[in-house]
Amino acid sequence: MPIRRPRGAAFPLSAADDHPPVTSDSPAAGNGVVRLAAGMVIAAVLVAALYFGAELLMPIAFAVLLGFLLDPAVTRLTRMGLPRIAAVLVVMALVLGSLVALGAYLTSHVRSLGEELPGYQSTIRTKIRELRRTTSGPGMLDGAVETLDAVQEEMNRPAPGDTGDAAGGPPMRVEVVPPAAQPLAVAGAWIDRVSGPATSLGIVILFVALILLDRNDVRDRLLVLVGADLHRATDALDEASQRIGRYLRMQLIVNVTYGVPMALGLWWIGVPGAMLWGAFATIMRFVPYIGPLVAAAIPLVLAFAVDPGWSMLLWTAALIVTLELVSNNVIEPWLYGESTGLSAMAIILAATFWTTIWGPIGLVLSTPLTVCLFVLGRYLEPLRFLRVLLGSEPVMPMPERLYQRLIANDVIDARAMAVDAVLRVLPREAGPDDVAQAVIQFYDTVGVPALRLASERHRDIARTEHRLRIASGMDQVIAALAERFPVPVEPSARVRVICLGARWEVDALASAMLAHALTLSGHQAVAVSAAALDTTQPGIDDDTADADVICISTFSPQPAAQLRLLASRLHRLRPDAWILAAAWSAPDTALDGTVRSRTGVDAAARSVQELVRHVSILLHSARQDGYVPAPIPDDEEERAAALRASGVLEPVHAAACRDAVTLAANAFDVDYAQVAWVDRDRVHTPGTLVPSPPDEPADSLPRAHSIDAYVVSEGGAVVVEDTARDPRFAENPRLASNRIRFYAGVPLRDEDGRILGSFGILHREPRDIGPGEIDVLESMAADLMQRLRRDVHLEQAADA
Repeated sequence: MPIRRPRGAAFPLSAADDHPPVTSDSPAAGNGVVRLAAGMVIAAVLVAALYFGAELLMPIAFAVLLGFLLDPAVTRLTRMGLPRIAAVLVVMALVLGSLVALGAYLTSHVRSLGEELPGYQSTIRTKIRELRRTTSGPGMLDGAVETLDAVQEEMNRPAPGDTGDAAGGPPMRVEVVPPAAQPLAVAGAWIDRVSGPATSLGIVILFVALILLDRNDVRDRLLVLVGADLHRATDALDEASQRIGRYLRMQLIVNVTYGVPMALGLWWIGVPGAMLWGAFATIMRFVPYIGPLVAAAIPLVLAFAVDPGWSMLLWTAALIVTLELVSNNVIEPWLYGESTGLSAMAIILAATFWTTIWGPIGLVLSTPLTVCLFVLGRYLEPLRFLRVLLGSEPVMPMPERLYQRLIANDVIDARAMAVDAVLRVLPREAGPDDVAQAVIQFYDTVGVPALRLASERHRDIARTEHRLRIASGMDQVIAALAERFPVPVEPSARVRVICLGARWEVDALASAMLAHALTLSGHQAVAVSAAALDTTQPGIDDDTADADVICISTFSPQPAAQLRLLASRLHRLRPDAWILAAAWSAPDTALDGTVRSRTGVDAAARSVQELVRHVSILLHSARQDGYVPAPIPDDEEERAAALRASGVLEPVHAAACRDAVTLAANAFDVDYAQVAWVDRDRVHTPGTLVPSPPDEPADSLPRAHSIDAYVVSEGGAVVVEDTARDPRFAENPRLASNRIRFYAGVPLRDEDGRILGSFGILHREPRDIGPGEIDVLESMAADLMQRLRRDVHLEQAADA
């Protein structure tokens, strides 16, 4: 959305001086060098310990890995009533027995295949002769090679008169014949070769048994080692175990889905030992990079040796290529997802590092060990650099990434980033409302925060060229969004909203974002400059003379004086217009109920979504005594009938609802929680913790007064961080009587997915809630519905 500026008007960028750079002799630079040197020394010591302690540490690491893999099976057996010692013995016996049986099976097949290989010698010789005949034609470098061979032969020829040794004959060949090996020496050599692997295997088995037997004790010790914060340490261990366990299970499934089709395909083609090579491929694919190559090479060599023709080799190669493509591009992305959280570069570097210090075993353990380091980096601040180096998630928040692209003058990437961010949240078949919400979400979560960063840093950090790049670059980003997501309003439509930048360029850019969002939402809006107030035509052209709303955009952290001055001038110019303030950087205290008396504006907000709601209510919505009831969904009759038929409205279920809301209020540390069944005209709240007025029922309220009804109308989770700033609820009588300022609710769905009501938490102070907490609330809602369905079925069975 372009910004309309009067002729000759310009925006000031900043009056601040450039910030002097940090020099190498400053205290900050000195401390950074010391920390870097100390970190490098610690890293070198750790790498040396891993390298020289490999014989002890490798079996322990392998045992911990197997412990992650086997612990779920042991836990399941203990929950079935088996003592833990017996469960560990059963699981380890099954694993060891399976390994022994698999080893015997592979050994027998290898032996039988070895007996058959001599019979394929003639086929191999024939194919090699064919290849030689095919490739024996004159080559481009054959002449040069023959010349070099002739020169080398001439140089090696003895000189004239050189007769060899003193006797005139050729040199005598001498061969040292070792004495016959004694039986004891042979046995000792065999023991030396076997003792190392046997010792490592014994250490692995012993540590696996100890880890499985004393899981809780090992866990407690790890919690103490990880850190003093028990909550973060517990979360770190849980996440590490979940990521590694999921990775190993998915790796096993992927390998089996590769090995079984490979065995069947080789059997159909006719390659000897097809079952053997399928099992071998399943095992070898646990070794990254090298394992799949080895597993594919042996069947190809056998197909080359067995078949007198070339069809078996070609079919085998086609089978392996097909399985690799399907496994790498379909099965692995589908099953793995983001199970490890590691980037592709981190996985390759980890494989190189661990293979260098621990060899092939390090290659097998590289991903699980790196996952542990990544999780430690997520939860321990001193190891935060590991999360930055190893993680697959962006290391900078989206607003900072956009801000960095702008100050780097990478406008093309910034434009693409903005458009892609909007497209990612759009549904496959997006309508105008979906587009408007996606653009508003981008402006609220990325665009305005990026401008807020520019406003905060322009005085202390940013240089003049940085500020200029942000101004011009963000203008192009907004233009790209307006071009990619054009407004649906006709050009002849009357301008209803004027978006006014208060002072700086960033204020005007935010007003352009707001104008674009408002126009996408169906309110024709235009962005004008603050300098327009100083012209003879103060932002009031023929096409804006009838505007009903004026939105002032400012990034000032204390905007009261600025808003008061602008509002008084605007009221003189347009006494009939509503004046709204977009105070993007103002604290919550600046947006309380006294904002009108202190500044002269009719309402203030801090997000694009809030301002769009304010404008929508002022221009279109029918308010009822200062609040806006939730819209009625299209399938209301069907939904209400399903609610009554579900049986959840029976009074006997109030106790279950009371237990659920009490648990939610304690878990989220809020004042209230409630279950709300949204009927046609009333909302039933059995077991609610929210007090009701004396003249109304304790377990129901009018639907028009219920904030929970918005969960039904919007079809998903609803979060209101501050009801006093939301025009839909600012004067809601039920919320006002209990001084409720925060609400978060999720749907309660039946088995067919219809929303019967909501499960919500309420608080007397504004607060926010993260995506993880919404997931917890949805999980609690699902548990409640499962319990209610079970109780209803039991009642129906008892009545029958």
